[in-house]
Amino acid sequence: MGSKSATSGYRNRLLLAAAGLILFLIPYSVALKEGECEVCVKVVDKFANSLTDEVKKDTKRIEDEFRTFCKKSKDKEQRFCYYLGGMEDSATGILNELSKPVSWGMPSDKICEKLKKKDAQICDLRYDKQIDVNAVDLKKLKVRDLKKILSDWDEECDGCLEKTDFIKRIEELKHKHIKTEL
Repeated sequence: MGSKSATSGYRNRLLLAAAGLILFLIPYSVALKEGECEVCVKVVDKFANSLTDEVKKDTKRIEDEFRTFCKKSKDKEQRFCYYLGGMEDSATGILNELSKPVSWGMPSDKICEKLKKKDAQICDLRYDKQIDVNAVDLKKLKVRDLKKILSDWDEECDGCLEKTDFIKRIEELKHKHIKTEL
């Protein structure tokens, strides 16, 4: 009788250990969900596609190219660069966590999974929702939103002081930046 309870106890301890191991490994095996890490995935794709095959072979050159790439970035993409150490004022740097996988040809979503393990705030970055200029009444928007529209278009409004000035500038540039269907 003692032998049977010892076997049962051993089996229970083994099951408990296996369950613990599974629970320990779950966070490391879960792939990114749809839409998660959107800034990371887009930036890594855009950056990796901008590199020549020759540059992709050298991690040091990849890191140098990323720093150059980051100088032209803005908003959320600039924040992403900051987190990785691609900006001059970055407090930390984990560029090797980007350069090595890029040199191996790893897909951007897998690179972002690895980066998320190093710094979770990388995947917290989300793009702001775009304002549909054709569908919205510009007069009802705040000046901050009007400025954002112009910034998204890489345009400025020199001498704009009033809300109406910003609206007028957007209306002037609308044809240049908004595709209208016929």
